[in-house]
Amino acid sequence: MIYLSPAAINEIERLKSKQPSNILFRLRVKSGGCADWFYDLAFDTTVQPQDQVLELQNLCVIIDPESLNYINELSLDYSEDLMGGGFRFHNPQATSTCSCGNSFSISQ
Repeated sequence: MIYLSPAAINEIERLKSKQPSNILFRLRVKSGGCADWFYDLAFDTTVQPQDQVLELQNLCVIIDPESLNYINELSLDYSEDLMGGGFRFHNPQATSTCSCGNSFSISQ
């Protein structure tokens, strides 16, 4: 299961409102970054047959099966500070993260 804070949902909905009406929110993990893996948030127009479609508080989130292995139990938040706003990832599977907070490692 993935958890989205009300602030994260509000920000995703705000960003989504500037996109075409058929746009979907995709959450995935890609290889790279400072600590092996990084989170990628994007809008997409297609759902692949193997994708998981989660409805989280009236927001459809598309996740590919490989990414789901790395982000199960992820909590996604959004906050603003003096440096601006940004999404914050809290992944209980991550064994280490880099200082940017968008990259992580998992012991396997």
